[in-house]
Amino acid sequence: MAEWLALAEVAARPLAGRGFSVHPQGGLDHAGFRVQAAGWRAAFAGQPGHRVAMYFEDAATFAAALFGAWHAGKTPVLCMDALPRTCDELGATVDAFAGDFPDAFSPLAMQAVDDDGGQWPALDEAATRLVVYTSGSTGEACAIAKTLAQLAREVEALEATFGAAIGVAQVHGTVSHQHIYGLLFRVLWPLAAGRVMAPRLFFHEEIADAIGVPALLVTSPAHLKRIPGNVDFSRARHSLRAVFSSGGALLPQAAEATADRMGRAPIEILGSSETGGIAWRQVPTGAWTPLPGVQWRIVEGQLEVASPHLPDPDWFRTADRAQARGEGEFDLLGRADRIVKVEERRVSLGALERSLAALPEVAEVRVVLLDGARAELAAVVCPSASGLVHLRQEGRRGLAHRLRSGLVDAQEAVTRPRRWRFVDALPTNAQGKTTDAALHALFRPARPTPRWLAREQTSACLELDLAEDLLVFDGHFPQVPILPGVAQLDWAIRFGREAFTLPARFVRMEAVKFQKVARPGMCLRLQLEWMSHKSALAFRYESRLGPHASGRAVFAAVDEAGVAG
Repeated sequence: MAEWLALAEVAARPLAGRGFSVHPQGGLDHAGFRVQAAGWRAAFAGQPGHRVAMYFEDAATFAAALFGAWHAGKTPVLCMDALPRTCDELGATVDAFAGDFPDAFSPLAMQAVDDDGGQWPALDEAATRLVVYTSGSTGEACAIAKTLAQLAREVEALEATFGAAIGVAQVHGTVSHQHIYGLLFRVLWPLAAGRVMAPRLFFHEEIADAIGVPALLVTSPAHLKRIPGNVDFSRARHSLRAVFSSGGALLPQAAEATADRMGRAPIEILGSSETGGIAWRQVPTGAWTPLPGVQWRIVEGQLEVASPHLPDPDWFRTADRAQARGEGEFDLLGRADRIVKVEERRVSLGALERSLAALPEVAEVRVVLLDGARAELAAVVCPSASGLVHLRQEGRRGLAHRLRSGLVDAQEAVTRPRRWRFVDALPTNAQGKTTDAALHALFRPARPTPRWLAREQTSACLELDLAEDLLVFDGHFPQVPILPGVAQLDWAIRFGREAFTLPARFVRMEAVKFQKVARPGMCLRLQLEWMSHKSALAFRYESRLGPHASGRAVFAAVDEAGVAG
């Protein structure tokens, strides 16, 4: 086990033989880290001003630049991305850029200097700072200043809680070190503990290949919930000492899959950029245990915390609803604001709405988060006059693409809406309010997803599960919902067009019979037969209860020249 180094002294002197980083192109020991930090210190020392925007893809390079900036008396400002709008906005508040920014922003580069191996003064924990950005409770991007004292107390708490079980290990991660979670777990904690940091991983196959020695994995729910069944983790599961997850709630099935496939039940970390780490748990259905030094209480149903990870001793009210559990633990009950998590990115629905409303094609807009196997942002848009022109000319897909493109400089791809509804007016209730429930209802499926059992040239068979949330059940009837006959006719034609090449023009229905009602929860079997000589599509709905409906849809006959008769 390597000697523990206080963060203030991590770069004070080179330590040959102490681990620092591994990389396919060659790793560095701590002495090599100090050489790079010296090069960055020289680069920053020659730059006027104090605030430096930093964005590095590589964690080891970032670590050297970070401590170089601190020892040069600078305040690093960490960016989550290097998008043009981000850079433009930062340009007014920082004195320089360093790292993987576009050339237009003249990013500083590490200078080639010889490190004389001398002792550097320890950093002043109270005066040494950095800035991270996050979406605050107001929905605007907020700059969060962190002192080295706050960061140091947090890595000490992590080591006190988990260090003995981890021991000597490489640190692998799928999350960015530009965020507070990745910064602490992939950079600062390894530097203090003498654990070796590895390049960021993006795919499950990379985890399986990269982890072959004692290691810990720093990841997120978005990654863990997609563990494939065809990747062999046998090598990694024998080497993993711990799997950490933060950035959102981890579904129980994802935790179980992680334990089964990787051999370690994930440790969830609760915290935020504002609060730092708050608590941890290893059983998804269990309660949260506070980290050392963290005090908590529940006021008006919301969690409040006080800890050395905060800038002052005052209580901080989070946006989490919570309830106490015995022996100093608590349960979380959901968010109390409109900040949501999408792929572990914090997204302000209000800020996203303002960005969309600023586009010329939008008159009014609301954004909601749709829960499912994959959380998705969905936008309900009232188009402006120009938006209506584009809607008529380009269709819904074209207008949706136009609006997504309008967000490209302000939002990462994962934080842009994936689903869209275009309406004349936002839905309102009797009090004239637009509710989330009404907005969510617009994205409920209009028809079930078919399971095709057979698809021949003139016949087809499919099964349809009648889920309770299908839109067709709304209002038909409120107390005892049944599947409307008009929906059954519509589905027969729509699925018929998927199965066969039908004439474009519908003429009439024939021999329609409705024999039994269909209710939510049923599974219907739909038999289709295309009778080209009659230009008619015969259909029959059945279930285990027997026949439900049947009939024929007649289309305009088309002669060999393609002219409808």
